[in-house]
Amino acid sequence: MTYIDLFITYSYCMAREEKRMGHQTVNINFRMDAELKSNLEKACQELGLTPTAAFTIFATKVARERRIPFEVAVDPFYSERNMARLRKSIAQMESTGGTIHEVDVSD
Repeated sequence: MTYIDLFITYSYCMAREEKRMGHQTVNINFRMDAELKSNLEKACQELGLTPTAAFTIFATKVARERRIPFEVAVDPFYSERNMARLRKSIAQMESTGGTIHEVDVSD
């Protein structure tokens, strides 16, 4: 039995216990990009989960640990410092007649 199987079994048992004790479930609605939703559904299907189960796992972990269960970080490429550097480089290239070319990232 995998961790996910154990968690789902635990969640199912907890849901049954909550129902027995009078707790109710609620709907939570939010919007997301259609492509993201499609990719989420595919990933969940591969894991044997529904998106509802995946979000329930996430919500349970956040509620229990009082933290996001993964690192949330900003991509440094989009920092104001780097964007200013890029604008300066573009201006310099345009003023000196530099050549625009594709970068080969296959190395």
